[in-house]
Amino acid sequence: MTLRLYSTLSKDLEEFSPLEPGHVRMYNCGPTVYNYQHIGNYRTYMFADVLRRTLEYKGFRVTQIINITDVGHLTQDDVDAGDDKIQVMAKQLGWDPYKVARHFEEAYVADRRLLGFLEPASFPRATEHVGEMVEWIAKLFEKGYAYQSGPNVYFDVQKFASYGRLSGNTLEELIAGKRVEINPEKRHPADFALWKHDPKHLMQWDSPWGRGFPGWHIECTAMSKKYLGEQFDIHTGGEDNIFPHHECEIAQTEAVTGKPWVKYWIHARHLLWEGRKMAKRDGTFYTPKDLLEKGFTPMGIRLALGSTRYREPVSFSLKLFEDAERQVARLVEFKRRLEETPRGGGADIRSIATRSESAFDSALDDDLNVSGALGAVHDFVRDVNRAIDQGGVGAAEAPVARRTLARFDSVFGVLRDAAEEPPPEEVVRLADERQQARKRKDFAAADAIRERLRALGWSIEDTKDGAKFRRL
Repeated sequence: MTLRLYSTLSKDLEEFSPLEPGHVRMYNCGPTVYNYQHIGNYRTYMFADVLRRTLEYKGFRVTQIINITDVGHLTQDDVDAGDDKIQVMAKQLGWDPYKVARHFEEAYVADRRLLGFLEPASFPRATEHVGEMVEWIAKLFEKGYAYQSGPNVYFDVQKFASYGRLSGNTLEELIAGKRVEINPEKRHPADFALWKHDPKHLMQWDSPWGRGFPGWHIECTAMSKKYLGEQFDIHTGGEDNIFPHHECEIAQTEAVTGKPWVKYWIHARHLLWEGRKMAKRDGTFYTPKDLLEKGFTPMGIRLALGSTRYREPVSFSLKLFEDAERQVARLVEFKRRLEETPRGGGADIRSIATRSESAFDSALDDDLNVSGALGAVHDFVRDVNRAIDQGGVGAAEAPVARRTLARFDSVFGVLRDAAEEPPPEEVVRLADERQQARKRKDFAAADAIRERLRALGWSIEDTKDGAKFRRL
């Protein structure tokens, strides 16, 4: 079979074929760094990570770009109004907005490392690409799609005939459904901001249209163009990004290039908690750190988030994470058994591996059916364990089983070898601080640092040869 993915644009399953043979260029909508990311966010990010891993498993080279939105994302997405989310948090914390953005960006990157995400080719920050945004807005003026009204610049949606084809929204329906507010500055209520003027905004840049800051949507167009070109293969995000964010991205990009921008638009459905949206007031708003504090491991969290099909709404609960912990433990024990000295022989491991890999591949080809792929993994574990129990696996068969398990884990990524993974600088720094606290006999501080290390996904063992690190 060939990998087939559901494209939001065509509303159908499509066979995947990149624009450039053998090379996939992929843009993933990353976080707006105004707060800690919750597990609903991470379900979407995990889908993008598993998609990349699947593409690489199939032999493609993948260039992955994940943007960091650190300006311009307003509190009322649908109507392009409200205050900048980062500025709101800056006022609450009494911080500079850049400090807010860097703090929550660092927390996001730390969570990614904790959960075993692959590193993208780049994490471009919006604030570092305002020049590119200004250049693109200037091109929209040249093409007749942008206009200045008062101090602000807007995109004229009535001039882009196919506006709404991604989301299914028509301009008439947007007005009738009151999805947008009436703004006297706009030619049409659905026109969206490209450049905003607000003297109270804490982040400002010069532009031909006055001092201000960019609209949210223009950021992804400018950054994807810089790193992936005018056309690329895959754009992902959560289903809440379809409208208005991705709809507006298409309009402002194709209005300039006149070419189809993205070949496959792929969106993940929302994560629910016990059938409802996560809410702090209900005690169901979880971050990875919250789950670690409940005793779950990074790889258990990873498997729980990565083992459900991306375009099916899934109701999560603590039980799902408990089940994932048991599955990871089973896989870890199976890996340990395969690494023991082979004994006996005669088991037809090669046929078990071939059958399991075929089922695994077929499931992934079916619109990234990760639950089916995981089922193939568990069948493989069961059948090989049975062969071991009935007489062992010989020296010739054991490498076949290990190789197949490694191929499966290249997609799910839950069996990383802690012994081969050096601790990051932050973990080493904290370990040094802990050692100094122990020397001062400040054991309360040392214990607190140990808990911080655990929250980062690392344990530390004191030995006569010094501190030993272990990935949780």
